Formats: sequence, structure tokens, C-alpha cells
Amino acid sequence: MNWKRGPVIGRGSYATVSVATTSTGDLYAVKSTELSTSEFLQKEQHILSQLSSKYIIKYMAFDVDYDDNKPMYNLFMEYASGGTISDFIKKQGGSLDESMIRSYTHQILLGLDHLHCNNFVHCDIKCQNLLVCQDGIKIGDLGCAKVVGNNGATTSQVSGTPVFMAPEVARGEEQGLPADVWALGCSVIEMATGSNPWPEMNDPVSALYRIGYSGDIPEFPKWLTEDGKDFLAKCLKTNAKERWTVKKLLQHPFVCNSNSGPETRRSPTSTLDQSFWESLSVPEPSPEPTQMDNFSGESPAERIRQLVEATLLCLPNWDDEEDWITIRPNQLDEMHVDDDDFGRINSISISNLNVEEEQLENSVSVEDLGVLDYSVVSRVVDFNHIINDIFLNMKESIIFAFRSLCCLNNGLSYEKIRYSYNQFVKNSNHALMYYMIISQAPFDV
Repeated sequence: MNWKRGPVIGRGSYATVSVATTSTGDLYAVKSTELSTSEFLQKEQHILSQLSSKYIIKYMAFDVDYDDNKPMYNLFMEYASGGTISDFIKKQGGSLDESMIRSYTHQILLGLDHLHCNNFVHCDIKCQNLLVCQDGIKIGDLGCAKVVGNNGATTSQVSGTPVFMAPEVARGEEQGLPADVWALGCSVIEMATGSNPWPEMNDPVSALYRIGYSGDIPEFPKWLTEDGKDFLAKCLKTNAKERWTVKKLLQHPFVCNSNSGPETRRSPTSTLDQSFWESLSVPEPSPEPTQMDNFSGESPAERIRQLVEATLLCLPNWDDEEDWITIRPNQLDEMHVDDDDFGRINSISISNLNVEEEQLENSVSVEDLGVLDYSVVSRVVDFNHIINDIFLNMKESIIFAFRSLCCLNNGLSYEKIRYSYNQFVKNSNHALMYYMIISQAPFDV
């Protein structure tokens, strides 16, 4: 088969997964590793070649080629365009809805049923090994899979991911068909929470000891329906003999009736979970129609005058002190300074810099503000003097506020500082308002 290796889409413990493109344009997933270390990959090829189920990733072919004079073993499989369930969980904001979990679990069970009927145990069921394809969910990564004996268990060394291992596997006793059922229950928790079933366990050795000897089971997601919690209880029996089989789980209401039970999720998956926020919305009465002023047939200057008058009525009352909150210490309010204290200040100092009042006034000019240019102001017929007054007041407010804030250590009144700030904010808002009116006014002079 003529093919070309594409970008890497995944890395496992024993192989690298890439996209492969054939000469006819078909896409495959190719697992590759050096021939000398390809034992697990060859075992996966042997197992996949014996399976045929729409719920298990499809085996295509294998070959050996050379990369930098090194022989490489390549296993070609069906390409899963949606990635893994782990990838999909992240795209969905960290967890899946219960209806989706039910559907995915049902498909995984059908794949496990085919595996178990052919006397194979997967040994590493988890969301990272469950693939999202165009026609549904499929079980992948059978590198740890083993053949089971007549008693439904394997005698070889255990393998898999520690936090998904069943208690009997963690103790090193056996790894049979019930171990896949335990791992399926852990995968359901992973789909519901976005994390492994033992998120508090960071050390694999400690996790294995707790799983194998404490008698604890993973915590069930609280928002799952009773069917979901009962399904998990049947999967996560610490005694392997009490654990339900795959065929029995396929008859459980959690997967038999995907529409059973109300959706009881109580938290959004993210701040952008639109369906959740919409479900909490309460219909509000329609607002009264807004009265619109009729400007038709009036001159541009008259329209601007009416806009200014209407806007000024909506501005906040900066002089009203009741809505202000004092954030300075109380000792500032206890200072008593006469009204002419500001007149005795000829200069201000910040650290080691002295700034004369005249230099400060020269440094703060209308031109430096860069808000309006002459070409814009000249378009306003009767409002030039308003703009000039606003910016003169704005400059004075800046100087006044600057001087005030720099003289706190000289015992100035907080009320005077707040007054200067009020004047500065008011003039700034007025200047911005007029600039917006002028720049957007639909007329020519």
C-alpha cells in the first residue's frame, strides 16, 4: 500500500499515532514503533484482525518500512475524526450531559460484548482509549488486551492504567472480564466529571493500595439520575463475582431507555453553556415602547441641541454626595484646613521632583489631550465656545486634582480632593459626550 505519513495525532506508551494518506486520498490512523519493540503493536494487530464490530476500531493492514535506516512496524486502522472521548469532554466544557453518557455507554457495552464473546478482555478501558468516529463510539487501543481462559480470567501479568483498575487487579490476583466492567464504571464517572475516578490520588502506588485493600469505591456524581447511580453501583462492586456482566448491563434502564428520567444537572459546564442559562431564564413582560423624538425636517444644529439637552438629563449627579463611599481612613476626614490653603501652595513635590504650577499648566494643554482636532471642531456651527469651555475646565480640573493628591501629607481635606475629582469626572464626561455627538452628527457645513 502506497501511503504518506501525516501529522502526529497521539502518543502512547509503546507507539506513536499519525495520520496516513494513501495514493487514492483515503485517510487512516497509523500506529508506528521500532520493529525491535513492536511486541504490543503486533499483539494488537493479531487481536484486531480477529474482530469485526462497528463498535470496535477497524483493522486495515500492517507493514514494515524504514525510517533513518531503522525498521518500523506500522499498524493501519480506521481513522477516528472526532478524536477520543477525553478530547470531546474538553470541547464540551469538562463533562458530558447524561443523555450523551447513556448513549456512549450503550455503544461501549456493545463493543465490550463483542470482545468478551470472543474471549478477549481489553484491560485498559478509559475515555482516552474510546474513539469518536462519524458512525459512533468505538473501542480502540487493544495493546493491553488478553485472551481469557474458560474461567473468564487471564493468568498473565496485569496491565492497564492504575486508577481504572479493579480491586482484584490492583491486588495482582486476576484480570478477567469483570475488570472491564469496573473500568467502564470509572469511565462513566470520567464522562460525568471530566476527571479520573480517584482525582485525589496522585501517587499510582498509593492509588493501587487504596483500590485493592481499602474497600472504597469511587464517588458517584451527585447530579446523575437514580438510574445512573444504580448503573455505577452494579459496575463498581468490589467483589468481582457480584459485578454485573456486560450482557446484564445492556438490559439496565440507564442504557436501555436513553430518554428515561429527567435531566437533573444543576450546574453549567462553563460560562458559555447557553442551554443551561436559558433554562433558568424567567420570561419578563414586554417593556413599554420607547418614545422616540422626531427630528425630521429640523436643521442639523437644532437636532444637536435637542440631543445635548436630552443627554444631559441622563447624566449622573456628580455633586450628590450621598452615593459616595469613603475609602480613605477616618483621620483624613478629621483634618481641618481653611479654604485658602490651596492658595498658599506654589509648587508640588513628588519624591525628589519639583513641578512648578506654571510648568504643570503648560504641560497640560488642549492640544496634548489629542481628543479633538480643528477639522472636527470647525464642523460644529454654534458649539465651538462650548467645547473650548469644557476643555478649559477639564484642564483646570486636572491641575486641581493633581495638586490636591500630591499634597495629602500637608493635611489637606479629603472633601476638597473629592470635589476636585468630581469636577474632573464631570468635565471629562461632558467632553466625551460632545465629541461623540460631533463625530457622529450626519450633516455637512
